[in-house]
Amino acid sequence: MSNTTFESLGLNKALLSALTAKGYTTPTPSSKGHPDVMKGKDLLGIAQTGTGKTAAFALPILHRLAENRVAPVPRTTRCLILSPTRELASQIGEMFKIYGQHLGFRVAVIFGGVKYGAQERALQQGLDILVAAPGRLLDHIQGKMLDLSQTEIFVLDEADQMLDLGFIKPIRQITQRLPARRQNLFFSATMPAEIGKLASELLKDPVKVSVTPQATTVERIKQSVVWIEQGRKRALLTEMFSDPAYTRCLVFTKTKHGADKVAAYLEAGGVEAGAIHGNKSQPQRERALQAFKDGKLRVLVATDIAARGIDVDKVTHVVNFELPYVPEAYVHRIGRAARAGKDGTAISFVAGDEMKLLKDIEKVTRQKIPASDRRNDKQLAQLDATIMATGVAKKASIDSAGKSEHQGRGGRGGRNPRRDGVKLEGGGQPHRVRKGAAAQGRPTPERTYDPMSGERPRTVNNDPRQPSTRVEPKAVDQLNRRPRRRRPSNGGRATAARRADCDRPHNSHRLPG
Repeated sequence: MSNTTFESLGLNKALLSALTAKGYTTPTPSSKGHPDVMKGKDLLGIAQTGTGKTAAFALPILHRLAENRVAPVPRTTRCLILSPTRELASQIGEMFKIYGQHLGFRVAVIFGGVKYGAQERALQQGLDILVAAPGRLLDHIQGKMLDLSQTEIFVLDEADQMLDLGFIKPIRQITQRLPARRQNLFFSATMPAEIGKLASELLKDPVKVSVTPQATTVERIKQSVVWIEQGRKRALLTEMFSDPAYTRCLVFTKTKHGADKVAAYLEAGGVEAGAIHGNKSQPQRERALQAFKDGKLRVLVATDIAARGIDVDKVTHVVNFELPYVPEAYVHRIGRAARAGKDGTAISFVAGDEMKLLKDIEKVTRQKIPASDRRNDKQLAQLDATIMATGVAKKASIDSAGKSEHQGRGGRGGRNPRRDGVKLEGGGQPHRVRKGAAAQGRPTPERTYDPMSGERPRTVNNDPRQPSTRVEPKAVDQLNRRPRRRRPSNGGRATAARRADCDRPHNSHRLPG
């Protein structure tokens, strides 16, 4: 595609005008299938992240719809694109709006975490292009707000991640409602057996386009491994940002709680950081991502929700604070750097118990990742102690102002005679201190809490004349006498879809897992 231009592809003039305004002059490697897609053929694309895959199907789809322009029927869509995550769906929808800005098509994006009203109004008018996450899409279909019988083009993006998130059965439920005569575009970075079976069910005599070998990493990314103890990772990460070259960095963790803790630690160390994961509301996720794109945040700590689809310019470094359980996720994580032909750096912190995960990654990517030893245990220990002290001091100042984040549900800051005793995490009445203790000059119980480690508060008796006692969390709950909300039991059958940062339908109890 090196000698190919957008003009030579025969695209609609309105599309060429939008591409020129955007500054695009040369098609990406994923554009090999443009001519076949424009003719209406099915496509099977094996393309890693960062190769211009969105443009590879958006441009020919817009061209086809413009060549056969008809008014969409209410509650239908001419083109349906399925995306595994909210962020990727938003990005795809934005690209369709940019490329088709001179065509006047109706484009809508549908996913969970937001109200139904605006989405239902968009569906009521009828759409040319609908980008959706499977969960919320099924909600609208079952609510009779969307009819897929008029859909002409169906796109399944990031099919392998759909498999990881447990969406294969919902996808089959959606495809059963599509007309038999339609064009199918199927994209995946890897091709496991289950995805290959799904592709064979959907595609009819497809054109195959493989931009790079399966599960390979972008050549422009400089990769390295740092051997480091688990307890030293946060200090090493903070120390790395003393280098001004780390201007915009993505840090990946395994868990949502871990992302929050790492972001809080970096903030205590003077590094502008934010977190994004599935427990955040959609407005919170959008604000954090926008602040990162605008340069207000130097670091964005994320779970694998950000491993695909988030296209942020000038990401210089990707740090795997913890290696992913799924080796293919490593490819997508580091693909956030070196986008649009630029260089990037990927650094992985590997502890002793992550050796097997590293070997699995090297086996899948078919390369040996070089190791570098940047540790200085004494220096890291001093830095860790300083940051911990800063975090504790910051927490103490918040508590003294009466605005502690560990007050009870709906509690306000300031003085409260019912909390003059020991302040406990989770609210409720505290374990009261007898008036006689203060009157006799004996020390009163104090609350001990480490904001960085997340250790629960406990009450300790500092009176040297009395035996040391403490109120365990279970006893605290009994003292508080508050009903505790219990999550519904699933019989211990939690699946990857429930643990993942994914879009779930309103009636998710009817779906697998």
